[in-house]
Amino acid sequence: MSITRAKTSSIAQGPSTNRNILAGNPVILPGSYESIATVNGTGSSATLTFSSIPSTYTHLQIRGVLRSSSGSQNGVTMRFNSDSASNYARHVLTNSPPTGASASAVASGTNAGMGYFPGSSDLASVYGAVVLDVLDYTSTNKAKTTRNLFGYDVNGVGGIVGLFSSLWFKTPEAINTITITAGAGNWTTDSQLALYGIK
Repeated sequence: MSITRAKTSSIAQGPSTNRNILAGNPVILPGSYESIATVNGTGSSATLTFSSIPSTYTHLQIRGVLRSSSGSQNGVTMRFNSDSASNYARHVLTNSPPTGASASAVASGTNAGMGYFPGSSDLASVYGAVVLDVLDYTSTNKAKTTRNLFGYDVNGVGGIVGLFSSLWFKTPEAINTITITAGAGNWTTDSQLALYGIK
């Protein structure tokens, strides 16, 4: 028996290709974010706090710019629900201009990490940027994880860029408070963080 005709729809076209790097992962559209709260530095406090966080979202995201009134390249930390016990672990990857020096560090301790941000010894106009996700923050059956990008540049002669991830493995409980603390000095009045809920 010979084949005299074949429909193109019945012929395998080979493996499918997808040009989207998010293929296979859930897509979070811009409309999926809802503003919850914004906090600003006062110039007299080293902490910024989001409290009474509603439990009506799947994930949280923090975005903002930060600068400390003291020191240089401040290491910024976070705590959840005011927990100051040794219930945290963190991992950071960084790269610093102009030498391109890179570093990686793993640690455990009494806080989660957010990254490194400029202080008073950096140029006055320099602020560090951050976008941080808190995943499954309402879950009561697993540890909480965070991931974020941070960085700042000092005219190409200094600064840092990095990727931070943290784990809060206290007996699982929903996160309702997040406290962000400067490594030295206080948050300047132009420092600002915004908290969003992801549906």
